[in-house]
Amino acid sequence: MTDWQDKKVIVTGGGGFLGRRVVEELTDRGCTDIFVPRSADYDLRDASDVRKMLQDFPPDQIIHLAANVGGIGANREHPGEYFFDNAAMGIHMIEEARKVDVPKTVVVGTICSYPKYAPVPFNEDALWEGYPEETNAPYGLAKKMLLVQAQAYRQQYGMNVIYLMPVNLYGPGDNFDPESSHVIPALIRKFIDATKQKQSSVEIWGTGTPTREFLYVDDAARAITLAAEKFDGEEPVNLGAGREISILDLANLIKDLTGFEGELRFDPTKPDGQPRRLLDSSRATELFGFTAETDFETGLKQTIEWWESQVAAATG
Repeated sequence: MTDWQDKKVIVTGGGGFLGRRVVEELTDRGCTDIFVPRSADYDLRDASDVRKMLQDFPPDQIIHLAANVGGIGANREHPGEYFFDNAAMGIHMIEEARKVDVPKTVVVGTICSYPKYAPVPFNEDALWEGYPEETNAPYGLAKKMLLVQAQAYRQQYGMNVIYLMPVNLYGPGDNFDPESSHVIPALIRKFIDATKQKQSSVEIWGTGTPTREFLYVDDAARAITLAAEKFDGEEPVNLGAGREISILDLANLIKDLTGFEGELRFDPTKPDGQPRRLLDSSRATELFGFTAETDFETGLKQTIEWWESQVAAATG
């Protein structure tokens, strides 16, 4: 069990959507010495910058959240960039942490690492039973190599490095950029914009048949912090909420919650991505006591309200 009050913690990506919540969670648990590296000061793709960061702020623990990531469209446009950036950041982080004997390193991966047709619900033991969905493969495989590195470093060096895989996240503060956002913020923005512009329909990528699972960002932050406190093992661990919903049903739910009254028009010429996503998160419950708490519809309402407040503030 970690006593955060006397710990120095680096949270990479600590200024981002998930990172801000992890910093808040650590603070709530008594941690007062948290360092969030900024890209203007440290390029985490560069080993020398990672080394300098660890010299400037020698930590008791690293929580590595920094990533270059986006939705399905962004993955199609930037596969090489997503592969290199995410692999380089993680590889250097783990190696430089090993060199200076950081007591614990938490690496946050992705469920994009799972095989395209992994048995549902995804169990961690199925990670190597096939190739990831092609659109997400460069990002997913880059992150997956960090699991290999973590396990190899634990085996050879006895390094305390753990690997977590959260499902798709959502919540206030998410990325609503139409060029790079994931499905929930993309749909919320489309429906709100369409209502204001009095559009009769909204176009949605794909067929609507794929399913997804979503974890509220506050639940994810709590899960990561619990694992950082309590877990020390080589096995990867899923972080999910245990609910599967089709893109069609999700779109209709968000449509109702935002008050859009027009039609949904699916574009089957656009990619669906992975056919199904639902995690078996029982390992997280068993190993460090995590269970998601936020009701899905409640979380969606809070996310919608947050985005509406951002739009209102921007338009004055």
